[in-house]
Amino acid sequence: MNTDHTDAAAHFQSKLQFEIDVMDVADCLPSGGFMLVDTRRLASWEHGHIPGAVHIPTADIPSRAPELIPAGTPVVVYSWGPGCNGSTFAALALATLGYPVREMIGGIEYWGAERPSGPDDGRRQRQGSRLAGYCPSAVVPGAAAAVMSAAG
Repeated sequence: MNTDHTDAAAHFQSKLQFEIDVMDVADCLPSGGFMLVDTRRLASWEHGHIPGAVHIPTADIPSRAPELIPAGTPVVVYSWGPGCNGSTFAALALATLGYPVREMIGGIEYWGAERPSGPDDGRRQRQGSRLAGYCPSAVVPGAAAAVMSAAG
């Protein structure tokens, strides 16, 4: 494998700009500042969804997003799980409409599996995380570079 490390760093920096994990979404939900969008079909939404999310199926985003999401509002999208790219298509549609958007990696499947519950909420374990406290509405210039420096 003959890949330049700067290519790898650029790739992962780009990923971090457009993805967010379940724990960070859970940490940010109470403070708001973004809209969480479930992009799955109606039957999946009715089966269960993340509290506080709005339902806009991927195919409906071009027509419904402008009426439901104020222009410029940061958006986090999710679909079923890592084997489903519906939220990727939804993120593309929202970005094309001009919204700042991130994809919640793992989808609702990881929301149920990875998000701790209970009095501790997992926050003590997350305090050491390099991305603890990061919210999609925050603008953090050079954040990926800082993460790379801390990892080095």
